[in-house]
This record gives sequence, C-alpha cells and structure tokens, in this order.
Amino acid sequence: MEPCDLLVIHASELCTLAGGPRTGAALGRIGIVADGGVAIAGDRIAAVGPSPGLLARYRPRRVLDAANCLVTPGFVDAHTHPVFAATREAEFEMRVQGRTYQEIAAAGGGIRSSVRAVRAASEDDLVASTRRRLDLFLAHGTTTVEAKSGYGLSLADETKSLRAIQKAAAGHPVRVVPTFLGAHEFPDEYRDRREDYVRLLCDEMIPAVARDRLAVYADVFCEKGVFEVPESRRVLEAARDHGLRLRLHADEFVDSGAAALAAELRADSADHLMAVSDRGIDALGSAGTAAVLLPGTSFFLALSRFAPARRLVDAGLTVALGTDFNPGSNMTCSMPMILTIACLYLKLTPAEALTAATINAARSLRLESEVGSLEAGKRADLVIFDAPNHRFLPYHYGVNLVRAVVAAGRVVVDDRVRTASNPGSPSSESREP
Repeated sequence: MEPCDLLVIHASELCTLAGGPRTGAALGRIGIVADGGVAIAGDRIAAVGPSPGLLARYRPRRVLDAANCLVTPGFVDAHTHPVFAATREAEFEMRVQGRTYQEIAAAGGGIRSSVRAVRAASEDDLVASTRRRLDLFLAHGTTTVEAKSGYGLSLADETKSLRAIQKAAAGHPVRVVPTFLGAHEFPDEYRDRREDYVRLLCDEMIPAVARDRLAVYADVFCEKGVFEVPESRRVLEAARDHGLRLRLHADEFVDSGAAALAAELRADSADHLMAVSDRGIDALGSAGTAAVLLPGTSFFLALSRFAPARRLVDAGLTVALGTDFNPGSNMTCSMPMILTIACLYLKLTPAEALTAATINAARSLRLESEVGSLEAGKRADLVIFDAPNHRFLPYHYGVNLVRAVVAAGRVVVDDRVRTASNPGSPSSESREP
C-alpha cells in the first residue's frame, strides 16, 4: 500500500469539479462521486475516487470520516475588500430608512468614510483586523481569497493596506491574491482635481506597487460619477504596462461601457455587471473575460436589479461568484450565503452556483490549474459540510454547515473548531499569478 498523510473517506456526495472551468450547459456538471474520498500527500491531492478503492490503495497517517457529509473543493472568493478599519452599520440603518447607497456616499459616507478610518489606523491594526477576517472566510469554507486595497487612496495608505494584506496572509491557511484598488474613488482632497489624482495613480502609486511586488492585480471602480471610461483606461493601461494583471468593477449601477473596456483590455474579470448591456456581454464573451457576479451586494443594498446571470451563461461566459465582502455594501464572508442568493435571484441551479464559486472563480484569478477542483496534483483544499448533497448547501441557509476544512493538505478547521495555522507556510501570492 502507498503511504499518504490524510485520507478523507465515505462522503455521501463528493463534488470534484474536475476538468477545468465550465461554460454554457456544462456549468452544472460538478463531477459527483458517491461514497467519495480524497487521498492527500503533503499539500497536494494524490487521488480522488470511490472510498473502497482509496482504502485498498493507501495507508494514511490520518483519516477523516465524511460519512453522511458533502465534500467540495474549498471556495474561491474572487472579489473581496477585507482591509478596513471601521464598520458602517449606521449606514445600513440609513438604507433601511430609505436612503440610497449613492445618497449616503454623496453626503460623505460610503467609501470616503472608510478612507478616513484607514488613514487613521496603524498598519499593525489593519494586519490584525484583516487576519481576523481571513479566519471568518476560512470558517465558512473559503480557502482562496482575492483581497483588494482601496480604502487608503494615497500612496502611503494604499501601500500600507497592501502590506497589511501580505502580513495578514503570511502563514494563514487561506491563499490570498492581492489587488491594488487605488482607483476605488476620488479622495476628498482630489474631488475637484480629478486629473491630478489620475496622474498620481499612473505615475506614482502603480509604479510603487509594482516595484515592491505588493499586488498581482489592479482594479478600477469604473462607474458614472466615479472613474469614467477614459480615466479607467488610463489607469488600467498604466497597471498593465507595469506588469499587473487587470480586473474591473464594471456596470454596477448603469451601463457605462465598463464591460466593453474590460474586454478591450483583455482583463481577467469584469465584476458586478448588474447593468451590463447585450453589447457588453458580447464583448466579454469575445475577449474571454470572466464575469464575476456579486449578488450579495444587490441583496444587501435592497436593489431590485441583479446581474443577468442566465444571459451571461447562455452567451458562453465563464460565470464566477464572489462575496464582495466590504463594510458598506455587503458585510458577509459567507460563500454559502452567496450560493443561496445566487440560486434565488440569479436563477443559477445549486450545481451551477457551486461551479461559479470554485473552479470558475479560480479561472477568473488564473489559478484554475492550482485550486478550485479536487484533482490529483492540485493543492489539497477541500471542505466537509454537514449536508447530504450539494443541493442542501444553499437550501439550509443562515447557518454554517462547515464541519471541517483542509487547506494545503492541513486540517485547519476540525469539528467546527479552528486549528493552529503553520506560521512558516507562505499563503500570499507573489506578483506572478
């Protein structure tokens, strides 16, 4: 028999998501194995298949019995904003009372409120709070997170935020992909000098981020009243020229042409897309840009409009999901909750939503060869849920069904309890994705 470090066995349903990202009619094909198991050696998957065959082949150091449970790849959250210094529950109450997100922002709240708090915070404080949030992601089954800056909006505070991401990720089980989002909003001191801030981004901030290898991606909030398309193009082209890959907040509230810009620049993802046009959808499809949908944001802002997921699927796009975790427009780290919202409001099936939160989300980060599915040779990230099958996961909502989490071959959540992480194991991505 072959030795292995960990054997997960007897899952009532194991969803492999093997075979790469899915589009169109294949989106719901999740590779179900009954009485399934996973053999793990070091930080890699050695084999996946029916439990009897694995038990006959491997001699494990440790066994996790997943009887009556669902096993899936670890979730890949393709869009988060975890570096902030103050929560904004007062704004939540204001929205409940009828104020809109845009009205709150125009009055000095929203992103600008978070900017003031981050600028006042120490780097150590940001590291500690970001690490606590990574713990929350992990507790809900997420093992890979894209993490944006964007609440500093100055050279000093954006680089402080990105360093906080790197330090929080160091030794943490969650794999972190950092994104520079200095173009999240125009800070107060530049509201009447937009051109000066665009130049600051292109000439100082982006070169510094690239030089110090603080991010893999650059992102822009391309939206009417925020960064218009010409400004967004300049920032993204500067980022690309400095070796950063591209993502884009696109067509969240109005059809601004941001999806077409993402396609023009061959960005890896266009995110939000609640107001995307048919022309934007066609452009994204031709460019191969992933559509990262964030239905929790529409839900949390009590909007009636959600991204047209079925049109995007039918158009052949790689449809992915993210939480958009942030203090203002979606304060949740729970990907299972996002699956529920995606099923109810995007009209994805449970299987399609699972695909969008794993292998397709990995594709949007160019990590599909490493994470997002259970296949031999890939990083050993998986979740054991107290659920009999994948349909149960979005169905029984509002509770955490995670029983155990394995990240890079280590059991890091066991019987719902977080175990100690390995401080010597790097989990933040280098600049090359």
